[in-house]
Amino acid sequence: MAAGQWDLIIVGAGAAGLAAGIYGARSGLKTLLLEEKISGGTAYEAPLIENYPGFLSIRGSELADKMGEQCRKSGAIIHELEAVESLQLNGPRKTVTTNAGSYETPAVILATGSYYREISVPGEREFRGRGVSYCGVCDGPLFKGKHVLVVGGGNSALTTALYLSGLAAEVSIVHRKDKFRAEEALVKDVISRKNVKALYATEVKEIMGEKFVSKVKVLETNKGQHKEINVSAVFVQAGEIPNSQLAVDSGVETDDCKCIKTDVYQRTNLPGVYAAGDVTNHPVKQVGTAVGQGITAALEAYAYIKQPYYRK
Repeated sequence: MAAGQWDLIIVGAGAAGLAAGIYGARSGLKTLLLEEKISGGTAYEAPLIENYPGFLSIRGSELADKMGEQCRKSGAIIHELEAVESLQLNGPRKTVTTNAGSYETPAVILATGSYYREISVPGEREFRGRGVSYCGVCDGPLFKGKHVLVVGGGNSALTTALYLSGLAAEVSIVHRKDKFRAEEALVKDVISRKNVKALYATEVKEIMGEKFVSKVKVLETNKGQHKEINVSAVFVQAGEIPNSQLAVDSGVETDDCKCIKTDVYQRTNLPGVYAAGDVTNHPVKQVGTAVGQGITAALEAYAYIKQPYYRK
């Protein structure tokens, strides 16, 4: 049963999808966003965003809510908690099938984002939700006054550590390299916090406990020594993997890392199919770049539908 005809369907309602929704609707396209969770994407889970133009500092959830509100006011329709199950993207009419029905459209924007990378050590999956977390904002308040550990050395890891430093008694950051790979401003802020300790050249080898996490075993790679650290929680911030399997199954080309290949207009190898945000092969994964890609994709989708403006 067809659930409706649309000018533009956007799969995913993170920063890229919401930006695309705003521009699609403002261009006069009947625009639908389909999101399996709630709108906002990974930006919603960011404790604090300090590098998005226009805001000196803003909670990720607040920025995501503002984007969602603007998207809806622009005229786009957002269906949350509606998971896309399959895509038929060949030909002039594309079909998007979800757990609630099917939709037809001449143009699709894939803004499916990414999901958290696991560190694949014993205990990680066993203790997920019982001390192992991938979201500091979601679970940090549960460990107020405790010793927690963050795994990773990029922007996400340091931002999470800074947020947790305001809740936990002590925060340890385990990073396998000799220095962080985050923005210099974040690194300086982390180093200045008295209750944050950086453990460089160190790898988590096992997460242990009984009902809940109580300690981790780490390897100090420079010394070749193992040691155990008593902690109440492990926050994994080891990067993300593009959520591109639906695209792959539908004939959309990806690179070796499974990121969707796009040109400068966010076009994929299939006519009328675009991609934007963290799921693409764009080298910079930031809210700002995702917004820019979403805008470009929406305007190109409009140009594709309104043939006189289509770029060959």
